[in-house]
Amino acid sequence: MNQQSEKLRTLVNCSIFAAITAILAQIEIPLPLVPISGQTLAVGLTATILGSRQGAIAMMVYAAIGAVGVPVFAGFKGGAQVLVGPTGGYIFGFIAAAFITGIILEKTRFNLTMAMLANVIGMVVTLICGTIQLKFIVDLTWSESMAAGVYPFIVVGLIKAFLASWIGITVRQRLVKAKFIKETPKKAA
Repeated sequence: MNQQSEKLRTLVNCSIFAAITAILAQIEIPLPLVPISGQTLAVGLTATILGSRQGAIAMMVYAAIGAVGVPVFAGFKGGAQVLVGPTGGYIFGFIAAAFITGIILEKTRFNLTMAMLANVIGMVVTLICGTIQLKFIVDLTWSESMAAGVYPFIVVGLIKAFLASWIGITVRQRLVKAKFIKETPKKAA
């Protein structure tokens, strides 16, 4: 495959997963400050299937599309005000989480246990980024920030991490077999 075809494939993959994130963002359970949504499931799927580089790019595309006003964020919201608002830290966290989750999977064995560990670490990264911005934008104490931005998401986050791992591994293996995505070479230990 030539370099131009490879770039096109990367662009298509990242666009597809940005769209999947936008769709899953609309599945939400409203809470007072930060809703539970399908976005983090999409981040885990993206990282598990595409890896660190393309996963992070897909989340940057998602954030950029939302920043210009397309209503792709949870609750059909869009615009730069969302990124600088109480929940914006989570969206920035998606980029870091996708990269970190993907890099862990690229440097370790690609199995359910490692995918679950990588996705839980990604979830923690997202929660840290989100909670920091939530604390400062809403002017909460750290305890209040944790109560609003972390605790309600732990159990559902673990469930989403498992689903992203299980579905992501299955889909990735099939896409590699169909030669739609390349197998990520493992780094020598």
